[in-house]
Amino acid sequence: MERETDARQEMFGHGDEAAGYDAVVIGSGYGGSVAACRMSMAGIKVCLMEKGRKWEARDFPTNSVNILSAVKIESWKWGFSFGPKDALIQVYNQDDSLAAVACGLGGGSLVNAGVMASTPVRARRNKNWPKDWEKNWEVCEAAASTMLRAQSVPVEFPNAKVMREVAQEEIEECSPSSMKLSINFDKEDSAGSMASCLACGNCLSGCPYNAKNSTDKNYLAGCTIKTECQVQYVVRNSDEGCEETDSFDKKLKRRWRVYSNDVDYVLCDFIVISAGVLGTTEILFQSVRRGLHVSEKLGFGFSCNGNSCAYLAGSSAPLAAFGLDRNQFSNIPFQDRPGPAISTSYTSSLGFTIQSAVLPTSFPYLLFKGIHTYGWPNGFWFLHGLIDKLNHMFGLKSGQAVVFNVMGYDDSNGKITLEKETEKICFVPPRDPILPRKIQALQKLTKRIGGILFMSRHRSTSVHLLGGCNAASDPSNGVCDPNGQVFNSECSPTVHQGLYVCDASLIPCSIGINPCLTIATVAEHVSRNLVQDVLKHKNYTCSAQLKTKKEQHYVDKQCTSTSDEAVVPKAEMGVSRSLETNQRSHLLIKETMRGYIGGMPCTAHLIMKMNSSYHQSSTIGESDPLLRGKVGGYVIFKAVEKDKLYIVDGKVNMCQVDNRTPYTQYMHYHLVLASASGSRYILEGKKIMNPYLLFSYAWSESTTLHVTFRTLGQQSSKEQKIDLEGELSLSFLDLLRSLIGLKGNMKGLFICLLLRSLLRTYILQTPRGSHPGFSPSDLRERPYPPSTLHKIKTEDGAIITCRQWKCKQDLWKNEGYSQNPVLLINGYSTESYWLPTEPNDLIRTLLENDQETWLLQPRMHPSHPSNKFTIEDIGKFDIPAAIKKIGELNGASVKVHVVAHCVGGLAVHIALMGGHVSATNIASLCCTNSSMFFKITTSSLVKMKLPLIPMSMRILGKERILPMFRNSESSSAHRLLKLIARLMPRYERCAYDECEVFSGIFGNTFWHDNVSSSMHHWLNKLSLPKLPMSAFPHLRKICTTGYIVDPDGKNQYLIHPERMATHTLYLSGGRSLLVTPQASFLANQYMKLHQPGFRHSRVVVDGFGHSDLLIGEESFKKVFPHIISHIKTIEEGRNGVVCTKERKYKRESLSWAWDNDPCEASKCGLVCWIYYLKLFMLLMLFLKIASLLL
Repeated sequence: MERETDARQEMFGHGDEAAGYDAVVIGSGYGGSVAACRMSMAGIKVCLMEKGRKWEARDFPTNSVNILSAVKIESWKWGFSFGPKDALIQVYNQDDSLAAVACGLGGGSLVNAGVMASTPVRARRNKNWPKDWEKNWEVCEAAASTMLRAQSVPVEFPNAKVMREVAQEEIEECSPSSMKLSINFDKEDSAGSMASCLACGNCLSGCPYNAKNSTDKNYLAGCTIKTECQVQYVVRNSDEGCEETDSFDKKLKRRWRVYSNDVDYVLCDFIVISAGVLGTTEILFQSVRRGLHVSEKLGFGFSCNGNSCAYLAGSSAPLAAFGLDRNQFSNIPFQDRPGPAISTSYTSSLGFTIQSAVLPTSFPYLLFKGIHTYGWPNGFWFLHGLIDKLNHMFGLKSGQAVVFNVMGYDDSNGKITLEKETEKICFVPPRDPILPRKIQALQKLTKRIGGILFMSRHRSTSVHLLGGCNAASDPSNGVCDPNGQVFNSECSPTVHQGLYVCDASLIPCSIGINPCLTIATVAEHVSRNLVQDVLKHKNYTCSAQLKTKKEQHYVDKQCTSTSDEAVVPKAEMGVSRSLETNQRSHLLIKETMRGYIGGMPCTAHLIMKMNSSYHQSSTIGESDPLLRGKVGGYVIFKAVEKDKLYIVDGKVNMCQVDNRTPYTQYMHYHLVLASASGSRYILEGKKIMNPYLLFSYAWSESTTLHVTFRTLGQQSSKEQKIDLEGELSLSFLDLLRSLIGLKGNMKGLFICLLLRSLLRTYILQTPRGSHPGFSPSDLRERPYPPSTLHKIKTEDGAIITCRQWKCKQDLWKNEGYSQNPVLLINGYSTESYWLPTEPNDLIRTLLENDQETWLLQPRMHPSHPSNKFTIEDIGKFDIPAAIKKIGELNGASVKVHVVAHCVGGLAVHIALMGGHVSATNIASLCCTNSSMFFKITTSSLVKMKLPLIPMSMRILGKERILPMFRNSESSSAHRLLKLIARLMPRYERCAYDECEVFSGIFGNTFWHDNVSSSMHHWLNKLSLPKLPMSAFPHLRKICTTGYIVDPDGKNQYLIHPERMATHTLYLSGGRSLLVTPQASFLANQYMKLHQPGFRHSRVVVDGFGHSDLLIGEESFKKVFPHIISHIKTIEEGRNGVVCTKERKYKRESLSWAWDNDPCEASKCGLVCWIYYLKLFMLLMLFLKIASLLL
């Protein structure tokens, strides 16, 4: 027995059925039921999804009150809809046409007359009729008739007698048609699940006595059934762009996703769309909007089967065509009852078929007497109808009535479209050339029988819709091939593998009679090829992709059952069906965000479903399941696509935490967008919430989504790849609408959880995680090539070191050429280049490019920290000594490429502009977040201007080397200083004490999410045991002035631009943390002004802060190539001066204003004043404690 599964759980792709299905069938009418049955009999795992509900015999309406809840009327003209969404009978009124369709498990078979008539030869000879269908038509038709248990009518009922007497006389060249009904007339079989027909005449509103052989009884067995589950569209499944995919799904590689709404979907390999003519075309139209390529003929070839309906009332003939209720059976013999809805049919050589039908007792007769009809002959026909209805209600003698159903051959040139604005299906009926003849025939019958004829006011009134996805031999003539596979217009004439249509929409012309048996026959034909296709694909995937023993056992079992059961199809299956309709607790949120991406307007309309059963953990960090969910909706970005970009796969986590930033809360959005053009895009965004200055930034951070928008996958050569950044914001009114519009039974809990997470982030500031613990045994340090450590004594007697890595210089020297070496200079004490845990640091990158590399470890390096020095000492003594040593080993004529970071960049500019190093010894200069200018962020500048550093120097006294490791021995002065550092506000907090102290002193020097956990651990636990503080007073003067000065604060350097005769590259991080991009901007302008004969360039690297330019995980991809390219460009032009064409710069044309740098941004206003206040309070506390200690 197939166990029942929870529909909502599967929609999210979890649980035991996370792998999806071999096939999903959409719709349970004559097409879908046949396909589901045949695949189930072959051992294929099938899920049938039905828009309507399961109707038991007792549920069908039997009076005019009950019918109101079972009918839905939708008027396109008046723009209103009346009735429940899953109503049994659904009527569509559009301009001059009226169409009625059924909705429920069993489709049209629930409420039709059950007429089983063979397809006329005239239809099969139509030029559009697929020739491939003729090969096995009789066999398929016989199989369908057998399964539907078509039976002959055993008795000639009253209305059939009247029709026999008048039809052949009044209608030209008319003869009775052979027909059977899918109704059980055999009383001997009534002991089973089926009852015998009672001839009540209520077939058209559903048989209340369980005597009709509807498809849910005859075909639907052995498959999982999901009722009340309307499919919206289908999308090809692709792992690309999807953040998370279940491991089982990754192995099976399901082809398709079937969406029941904007969020929920089912995975499968094959889709069979059998939702009826209007439903199938709507699904395909919606899928086209999401990138599915189908034929341009979608919606064309629509036919109403030449259908017209009329109602005859007030006749004196013994028609007995009113339905009976249960109380009337005892008084009327079986043969005198109304009988089945249709029991007689006559075909005219004029090209139409006419049938008399019984009106169910539940139908409101007034609908047929003036509301949607007009009377003939003219006169007081409406008053007659009212009087007749009153007589009928009070049991008085009333006139007899009958319904006429006329079918013929229209031109099959109608059209179905999807309205862009309303997203509603619209249809234009085909031309019906024999409509006048049908009206004349009805009028003749009325004259003979007597009474008033009520004819439809609409040009077309149909219950037999055909076409719209016509079967044809090529996509220029239809949407599907004769086997039902949907054509792929992008790769014509191929088809979409695994996408089928199997219902009345395949039939390319009018049938002229009741099409039920024709539809079932086409479905039998399609199913034969479908089953073979599924089994072939299934056997291939079983053997190729599932390799574990458990999975292979499942495959062997499935393949064995498939081969055994496919030989002899069984009508009765021993597998139960599960009806899945219940929903778990969930929450629905609608959110609208507006903003600009790449400078272009963009609006995102999101529908987020937060589900308590969504147990999939996020990529990084954990949060409550109710704060995670899936996202649907659409994005309007007309600069990229003129139509809407629909979200076909979206995930949201409103409390995501990166283990590297445990104090920071993220709201992460990951959206895969599909367009009608077939292109796909990724919109990924984060709301970043940091506990910086308590909740000062809470509103802007929680409502601002920082997004990236990029093209997904391979695009055509004509299309340009898109990669944009921007911001989307949620306004106060939109937030209010979202909160008011919350839907679901978890609203209160969701709001509590969200507020609790924000309270923890901004007020309590409690970390949610931390960097994984690293022990020395766990930390993997990657070896470097052999190097030489040179101890160097400077002119002032200090001992520094310089490490040298040689490259293959001998090969170059043999050719009379050698590359200039590279000298690396670190920032303040921390290591930026020699990173043992990183596989691609700058030293390894330079060596891979055959560059001889030197790493300077000056007097501020932790390996030999000095207790008394300034930054000027490094530029005046350490750097010249290192360059001199390089010259001694490589020749006096050698030039050096200098790469310096932060304070190292300040020192090298002091060395050059102070005349301590000649520019003739420098091949090029590359500085990261440093230059002769040193523009720092507002918060850092405030901290530098306050007397924190002088007080710190006074507290430290003569011992100005601060122990950094948490467990290292330290004095009370050191502990006090570290305590104050921990209390200092910073943008990102960290769980490592060493990192907290360092960032309290300097400010955040890197974005934690840019640095690997191993790098972070090594940097804080192994790299920096001691921090020399002696240079801080000099550094403070440089920071407050904004450019390099001597220890006394005098400008001794910028006045010598002539000493900077070298090529330069200045690099800055786009996400300012410490030094702003203005420093590189001003330096680049300064060099272009004073040294125009050399090559000067500047790069701002987005996403990086300060030192993460060099120590970040992605530095080797996004930063190092700029440095390597700069060095190689200079090396390639060594025989001549590498420069652009000399240009003269006027001082007037160069503005040094802050606003000239497009990369610069600052945060001022109220938040700055809050920052000042907090620093002032900390300063007062600092002074109080210091006074007590001193």
